[in-house]
Amino acid sequence: MESLAQLEVLCQRLYTSQDSAERAHAENALKCFSENSDYISQCQYILDNASTPYALMLASSSLLKQVTDQSLSLQLRLDIRNYVVNYLATRGAELQSFVIGSLIQLFCRITKFGWMDDDRFREVGKEAMNFLSQQSPEHYAIGLKILNQLVSEMNQANPGVPMTIHRKVASSFRDQSLLQIFQISVTSLRQLNTDPNVQVPTALRQLTISLALKCLSFDFIGMSLDESSEEFGTVQIPSSWRPLFQDPSTVQIFFDFYKITEPPLSKEALECLVRLASVRRSLFTDEPSRSQFLSHLMSGTKEILQTGQGLADHDNYHEFCRLIGRFKVNYQLAELLSVEIYGEWIRLVAEFTVKSLQSWQWASSSVYYLLSLWSRLVTSVPYLKGDAPSLLDETVPKITEGFISSRFNSVQAGFPDDLSENPLDNVELLQDQLDSFPYLCRFQYETSSLFIMKIMEPLLQAYTERARTPAQGDGTELNVIEGQIAWMVHIIASIMKIRQSISSTTDSQEIIDAELAARVLQLIKITDSGLHSQRYHEISKQRLDRAILVFFQNFRKSYVGDQAVHSSKQLYARLSELLGLNDHLVLLNVVVGKIATNLKCYTEFEDVIEHTLSLFLELASGYMTGKLLLKLDGIKFIIGNHSRENFPFLEEYRCSRSRTTFYYILGHLIFMEEGNVKFKTFMEPLLQVVVGLESTPDAAFRTNAVKFAFIGLMRDLRGVVMATTSKRMYGLVFDWLYPSHMPLLLKAVSIWADVPEVTTPLLKFMAEFSLNKAQRLTFDSSSPNGILLFREISKVIVAYGSRILSVPNSADLYASKYKGIWISLTILTRAMAGNYVNFGVFELYGDRALADALDISLKMTLSIPLVDILAYRKLSKAYFAYVEVLFSNHIKVILNLDTTTFMHIASSLESGLKGLDSAIASQCAAAIDHLAAFYFNNIKQADGPPSPAALNLARHVSECPNLFPEMLKSLFEIVLFEDTGNQWSLSRPMLSLILISEQTYADLRAQILASQPADQQQRLSACFEKLMADVTMSLETKNRDKFTQNLTIFRHDFRAK
Repeated sequence: MESLAQLEVLCQRLYTSQDSAERAHAENALKCFSENSDYISQCQYILDNASTPYALMLASSSLLKQVTDQSLSLQLRLDIRNYVVNYLATRGAELQSFVIGSLIQLFCRITKFGWMDDDRFREVGKEAMNFLSQQSPEHYAIGLKILNQLVSEMNQANPGVPMTIHRKVASSFRDQSLLQIFQISVTSLRQLNTDPNVQVPTALRQLTISLALKCLSFDFIGMSLDESSEEFGTVQIPSSWRPLFQDPSTVQIFFDFYKITEPPLSKEALECLVRLASVRRSLFTDEPSRSQFLSHLMSGTKEILQTGQGLADHDNYHEFCRLIGRFKVNYQLAELLSVEIYGEWIRLVAEFTVKSLQSWQWASSSVYYLLSLWSRLVTSVPYLKGDAPSLLDETVPKITEGFISSRFNSVQAGFPDDLSENPLDNVELLQDQLDSFPYLCRFQYETSSLFIMKIMEPLLQAYTERARTPAQGDGTELNVIEGQIAWMVHIIASIMKIRQSISSTTDSQEIIDAELAARVLQLIKITDSGLHSQRYHEISKQRLDRAILVFFQNFRKSYVGDQAVHSSKQLYARLSELLGLNDHLVLLNVVVGKIATNLKCYTEFEDVIEHTLSLFLELASGYMTGKLLLKLDGIKFIIGNHSRENFPFLEEYRCSRSRTTFYYILGHLIFMEEGNVKFKTFMEPLLQVVVGLESTPDAAFRTNAVKFAFIGLMRDLRGVVMATTSKRMYGLVFDWLYPSHMPLLLKAVSIWADVPEVTTPLLKFMAEFSLNKAQRLTFDSSSPNGILLFREISKVIVAYGSRILSVPNSADLYASKYKGIWISLTILTRAMAGNYVNFGVFELYGDRALADALDISLKMTLSIPLVDILAYRKLSKAYFAYVEVLFSNHIKVILNLDTTTFMHIASSLESGLKGLDSAIASQCAAAIDHLAAFYFNNIKQADGPPSPAALNLARHVSECPNLFPEMLKSLFEIVLFEDTGNQWSLSRPMLSLILISEQTYADLRAQILASQPADQQQRLSACFEKLMADVTMSLETKNRDKFTQNLTIFRHDFRAK
């Protein structure tokens, strides 16, 4: 740099220029400051002399990058740290906030990285106190900012730093400094709360409450859990904090702070209280101290409930609901009852809950926490000892009725146009709202059920009358009725869902279940009759039918199946009286009738079709229910008449994905029974389609009618093949398809190769057909079927591959080419790893099927840039699985390639190793192991003359001598410096590569040791000595296991500081 002024101009451009080229030029010119440790002194010079904040920002951020990425000496790090502290003390008050933030981050990063190296790094509390003891608010703020940033830095893992090191530092910081920092935050809050007349800058309040929240949110035991999830059960406060928590003023400080502040500060105070309410029970050594702590929390929340202060703000309201919800997560009902103000508190919470339910549009996301509290309270009642009244009998029914009324009224009020906001369209939202509620219903079940039936009866009556009368107006009133009934059905369904989780289900509860279920079953007769049978296009009608499907799914789990009839006599006796449904076979007939109606009538609405098929699949998959289904006339009709005329959704293109599921279910049912005749009869409609397509001349094959017919056929056949789980079942499909109908697939590939719409279903069918799941592709020893099947697979892949390679690239490469290629690779991988083909036969008899398939598949993989392979997840999974099978079973094919191609594939393995997907990394490690083991066995340890494949490998290695050293280096870097879950897989190729060349290993060892701090090198050298202890020059399993064992110890010792 010629002058400081020039540098300041470049810095200003870097941070403020709108021109990307100008910014890139400035970044390029200035990157030396962050990459070269020789420039550290110049960064200090800039901080001392620069006049613009952008130059100061450059110096600070460059030092941060140096400290993070470079291995700087201990003294240099201490010097930088001391310099930054003094700089903030002398010049902090006049700096821009973003420069202060960057310098504080630098200070905290150095402190964290040096925490275990020298005690001087741990004096951070004393240094922060020096700032806090200054008179000026600016210095006080800097002290708080340092502590805020330090707690965040210590709590967050840094990229490139092993998790074990991070946890060691974080645990040491927790034990030595975190309590002191939390005490500072509490003391500061107390000072800020004392005199309301003194004007305190909002920034200081913000920094103080933020510091307290960060301390309470610290990951005390290294669980790294999402605090919003249910696992956030307790905050594991260390025992040394006990005196602070037993002091009543600690809790009161946060309630006081909430009272005197506005959002968002008041919300952070509530967040602190949520964590205080969640501290581990064992922190308090006796019942009185725990009860006193709980009493303070309850009295504080009681006051907020009485005054409603701050609850008009949505964020405060939401956080307060979370706070109320924590009471039963962390405390037992008996403990709540023992608090003097319990009666007053529980009534206030009940009133608050009812009001929240009435304001459902405003509080919908917060009510979940309140309902969760009530459900936990009522489920604890059976375990309650003593005579103290819980008052739940009088409060819970009001909440139950309030919830039902709010759902009922929400339909009348309407939802936003965005369908995702309507719980009836959003499954996750619905699940949240109905998760806890059923427990409240079953608590006072008789009262709740009467209330539900009181609402249901007039709705059913009105809905029945509408079925008989012609359509009037725009149908808005009918839409509302359907929406209201849908909510009631969902509520009844949720009550049925928890029947099995309720331990004491009495006969009276079973009879009430029957009463409620009867209302829904009665509804089914109406929904598809009269005017309603013309309303399948209406969203409200679809919501109602989906609610009925949910009811069936939940009811089935409790009352239909193997043990259900014997354990549900009361229910079926009552259903028999009400509707004549005397057992679950009759009930199943009703369910199947509804399934058939939905499949017939919903032609264009894939959501309803998918949901219906999901229920159908659940029924067919159960052993008992599957057998029962086959007795029903409705099922016999579906199996015998699965044509487009009876089920129009099969012809609707947007529902074509559902065809696979539909035929999977039918196939599952067909294969439950022995015999070929039923199977052939079932396949008759598909045979007619096949015959029609086969008779279509090539010239007429490329029409839309043929296209959609063929796509449908492929989806149908894939479903049928998916249902085959044994040799017998697969044999039926194979004999039906081969040899007569296989040419049709080849014909379609040849004509439609450039249309992914056609090739994707075809290739996916072949992928399923070639998959040897549950050993279904086990042919007799005298059968050539395995070889014949592979020949057909080869023909399809060669036909597709040879044509797709010549198709010009389009804008969407994945859809037009890559998708078909990865499915082709999957087909070939499954065939080669399926263990049903003896591949030696092809070469022995001069059959080109294998050679052609491998040749075209390699061409397809080489046509895709490696960067694209790594970018698309499904493509990369298919590619690396294929490469692993090649190296495992057909390594000679790889070795016979030219060196450039061979190196391209080998380098892709290295890229896969370094990727984030551990399954892919394991596959790459296995492929490298096969390659290295081949070299070791056939070149290094070869007895006789080398084979042609061995000579090829030797040639490749001589032309690229860095091949194996680079692989070994990558493996060592991953094992030593990254947190991996597949260490066993990575250890296998490491031994093979070490045995190939001991000199390479020695050089790499020296290189790794040289990169480590000088004071650690002797210890690490001893670790390397132990790595090869008792390991011999062989690749036998016993020797490999010994090396893997040594590597685990080596990794642990190497990473320990």
